[in-house]
Amino acid sequence: MLLLFETSAGYALFKVLKPDKISSPTLWESFQTAEKAQSIVKLKSFAPYGSTTEAVVAATSIIESTLDKGLKKFLKKHIGTKESGEELAVADIKLGGLIKEKLDIQCVYNDSVMELIRGVRTQMDSLIGSDAEDGGLKSMQLGLSHSLSRYKLKFSADKVDIMIVQAIGLL
Repeated sequence: MLLLFETSAGYALFKVLKPDKISSPTLWESFQTAEKAQSIVKLKSFAPYGSTTEAVVAATSIIESTLDKGLKKFLKKHIGTKESGEELAVADIKLGGLIKEKLDIQCVYNDSVMELIRGVRTQMDSLIGSDAEDGGLKSMQLGLSHSLSRYKLKFSADKVDIMIVQAIGLL
């Protein structure tokens, strides 16, 4: 089983080393330390974003449950097709459906997968390691959140937004 994990720095693909353990109700204990987490999942591949624009496009497509070119290319390169026999664990059921439809890769989405993703998120820095520079993940998260908020921010002429913008402009 493989796990698709989207970060602010890029796409990560993890190999689940102990797939029988993910259905355990005590899975969270396996992610209490970096060493324990590395016994459950291992980074197979990491594809960093080339620019902030690319990161915003990827994040927006994930939010809207669409399959962008970068993700499609990444999955084709590292998984291939269903002949590989690998299941792909995803965080979004709609995204999993699109991957199954467009790339013919079997996807899994359930509570165990969500718990696995939570565990990977808690130990993200140690699991991704040298593929993203030290401390860089936090700054990338901050930068992407600012870019996304600017991208998503829309002013309505019918509301009081115009006055707020004008007041800020006076400062």
